Amino acid sequence: MPTSKRLKSQGIGDVLARQRELIARELLEGTGAGIAVGLVAGELRQGIRIWFSELGEKHGPVAEILPHGLKSHSVRLFFGSFSGSTLSKIRMAGEEETALARALFRSISPDRKVEIRGQDPLSWLVLDGGFEATALYRHDRHKPDTEEAIVATCREVIVPMMAAMAELIGYDPVNDPVPDTAPEFEGMLSRVVVNRRERNLRNRLLCIRLHGHRCAVCRADPHDVYGDAGSIIEVHHLEPLGLLSSPRPYDPVSDLVPLCPCCHRAVHTKRPVPHTPEELAEIMRRKDG
Repeated sequence: MPTSKRLKSQGIGDVLARQRELIARELLEGTGAGIAVGLVAGELRQGIRIWFSELGEKHGPVAEILPHGLKSHSVRLFFGSFSGSTLSKIRMAGEEETALARALFRSISPDRKVEIRGQDPLSWLVLDGGFEATALYRHDRHKPDTEEAIVATCREVIVPMMAAMAELIGYDPVNDPVPDTAPEFEGMLSRVVVNRRERNLRNRLLCIRLHGHRCAVCRADPHDVYGDAGSIIEVHHLEPLGLLSSPRPYDPVSDLVPLCPCCHRAVHTKRPVPHTPEELAEIMRRKDG
C-alpha cells in the first residue's frame, strides 16, 4: 500500500481506537444489545464496521460507514453471509415490532437520503439476506475522518438503523415473574416485573428523537439543568398499558411523550388513570396564579 494510503488508514484506525468505547456506548444505549466495532481497511476506502457482538459479523446485520467525497459518509446496512437463523427470527417479528422498526428508520432526517433496495421506505420488510439500506450523511463542519463526524453519523444514522434491527430480532429480555410465595421482609432483594413496552430502550430512543429532550409538561431540558449528568428524561405512555382491555397495535409515534422525573411522578399521582400532560400543565399554571 502506498505511504499516503497507509497513513490515512492508520489515521482512521487511531480515530477508531479512541472512539470505539464512545461509539459502542451510543449504540448500546439505543439498541439494548452489545455492539462490536471494527475497521474496514480496503485498498481505496477505509471506514468503520459495526455489528451485534452476540451474533458476530457474519451471522446478523452489519452497518458500515465509509468516507464519501470530502464532506460525507456513506452508510450501508446489510446482512452477513451466514444470517439464516437471524433472518428467521426477524420474519417472526410481530406487527408492533415491525411498526417500531419502521418508525426508527423514519426518524432519520430526510437529508440523510435513506433508501432501502427494491422496497418502499415506509413499508419495508426484511425478507431475506438481500436486504440492504443505504444513507448519505453530509457533514457541514467536519471532515468525514474526524472523531466528531464519525460519532455524529453513528448517532444520527447507525443507532436508529441498528435499533430497528434489534427490535426485529428481539433483543429485549423480560424478567420472570416473582413467585407468590416470596417472603415480604424489608431490605431483601427482589426482582421487579416490568412490561416489555415500558422498558424497551428503543421506545426511549424513538421518543426522544421525535419529541426532543424537553419535558412535555414543564418544558425543562435536563441537559440544561444537570449538564453531562442530565440524560434523565423519561418516557411516558399516554394510554397506560395496564388499563388496556385487550391488546391493540402499538403506535410508537403518538403513544409516548418525554417527561422529566418530577412530572412523570406527578402525572401518576392520579390513579388508576394518570393525569394527561395537559392536565398537569394546567394544575401547575393554576398553582402559579
